[in-house]
Amino acid sequence: MSNKILITGAAGFLGSHLVDYFLNKNYLVYGMDNFITGSLSNIQKYLTHNSFHFIKQDICETFNFNYEIDYVLHFASPASPIDYLKIPLTTLKTGSTGTENILNIAKDQSATFLLASTSEVYGDPLVHPQNENYYGNVNPIGPRGVYDEAKRYGEALTMAYHNKYGIDTKIARIFNTYGPRMRLNDGRALPTFIRQLINKEDLTIFGDGSQTRSFCYYKDTLDGVFKLLKSNYNYPVNIGNDQEVSLIDFAKEIIKIGGGLNSLTFKSLPENDPQRRKPCIKLAKEIIKWSPKVDRHEGLKKTIEYYLKENN
Repeated sequence: MSNKILITGAAGFLGSHLVDYFLNKNYLVYGMDNFITGSLSNIQKYLTHNSFHFIKQDICETFNFNYEIDYVLHFASPASPIDYLKIPLTTLKTGSTGTENILNIAKDQSATFLLASTSEVYGDPLVHPQNENYYGNVNPIGPRGVYDEAKRYGEALTMAYHNKYGIDTKIARIFNTYGPRMRLNDGRALPTFIRQLINKEDLTIFGDGSQTRSFCYYKDTLDGVFKLLKSNYNYPVNIGNDQEVSLIDFAKEIIKIGGGLNSLTFKSLPENDPQRRKPCIKLAKEIIKWSPKVDRHEGLKKTIEYYLKENN
């Protein structure tokens, strides 16, 4: 009998890749989404697949889930600045009420529950690189607070269910994943750079571009999520690539790989924009025997080629 898994946010960038991933492992997959930020095109090819069942549902509403499952991957959440600044209350509600509704499904079925958390729980970090014992430096009332605090509350809620009900929980703190199916207009650095590259526009740098990020190719992230799901570890684990790069160097790298002649343009730094971002992945290496395999240059080349092809 196939393992059965529920994936929330199944029509999103990472969620849809997880649908691919688990169907390829012969799981029976239930995908749930309400298309606030996800796209039907990401899962269209699976709507007639015998092992995939799609459920259109707002997880913040009360609903009945009448299927047997063994695992839950909770990936439903607005995840880009454009989204969570436009729908701040929905973002908060998804991390709170929505997460609780999905946790109750896992509780009722004694299913393993994995929360997609984020490096944003660390805020603008005062510790570098960021490890799982660091509590973060988050401004709860700043513009990014609706996303940061939604994810921090989701972690607290997940651990409360683990401690009170004994649910087998996992928390993946995901760092800057990229690859095909990102929305190029979602406001994050990498998709914005690629969109500007394709449209022959200047690449926008905020501040002086010295702020850093660490980008992880989506296939590495999927493998990390799977290994964490199958582990016996119930606490947060960083899933990310520890290759750190400044955003100005990153923009230049994208222009070079894409063969563009784009220039750079500079704008003022948004409020509470993290100055440094790099995961400590020692715990992931020890606990789930995972580390990223795809070099950033290789991953960017594949990603840019995908969008150049899509744009033609």
